[in-house]
Amino acid sequence: MIAFPHCKINLGLRVIEKRSDGFHNLETCFYPVPWTDILEITPAEVTSFHTTGIPIDGAPSTNLCMRAYQLLAQYVPIPPASIHLHKIIPMGAGLGGGSADAAFVLRALKEQFALNVPSSLLLECARQLGSDCAFFLQNAPMMGTGKGDILTPISLSLAGMYLVLVKPPVHVSTKEAYQYVKPSQQGPAVAEALSMPITQWSKDLRNDFEISVFRQHPELAAIKEKLYQAGAIYAAMSGSGSTLFGIFEAPAKSPLSFDGALIWQCTLPTISPSIPD
Repeated sequence: MIAFPHCKINLGLRVIEKRSDGFHNLETCFYPVPWTDILEITPAEVTSFHTTGIPIDGAPSTNLCMRAYQLLAQYVPIPPASIHLHKIIPMGAGLGGGSADAAFVLRALKEQFALNVPSSLLLECARQLGSDCAFFLQNAPMMGTGKGDILTPISLSLAGMYLVLVKPPVHVSTKEAYQYVKPSQQGPAVAEALSMPITQWSKDLRNDFEISVFRQHPELAAIKEKLYQAGAIYAAMSGSGSTLFGIFEAPAKSPLSFDGALIWQCTLPTISPSIPD
């Protein structure tokens, strides 16, 4: 079977405090975006994983997709499978592409092999694989707290708005981002800021990583400013990566250009939650 793991943007990202386990308590809103990788899972004699598209570093055995197969296999017998990932969503970009791939492997395995797996087990496996993996099983806007793995539905729709993603040739590692961010409990909560009209988001809806990441990579701050100059209602960095996004009421009248950057854009669709049964 073929599936299309989608990415996400973060609407606001507050880093509240550092935890005793070394992680951080966060507050953010995950919003699904229809820029996708392509995942194919078919029955095979021996389980294998291979990729095309954007090259992926590391051994195939350590990839999140293989880890997803191996983790689910600890709970339920799974026949051997060939897992092929065509990578399109850039990595180190704050878009959650790797987490999406792992989550969609869990979903695809259940469907391909008609596994008797409750959605609660898929969610638990996803949480073990990564802090934001569980979000990608649900395809709906979600507030994320804790490490980002405690999810609560939020009534929010950007359907009909025009989204522009800009990924420059800059890599911001998760380690780098968390090394310099300063946790703070000051300022409006993300949910509070999102409850305001989108025209007011630029005032109170913020990504705490921008302060330190923009200091290290001022070209990212320049992209954000250019998005506003092009007419964005709201612009921000997504997650802790190097992708900037702008939300517009309509497509720009003239083509947007950012030197050396990958640009992806679309009118956002209506979203129907799709957590597996």
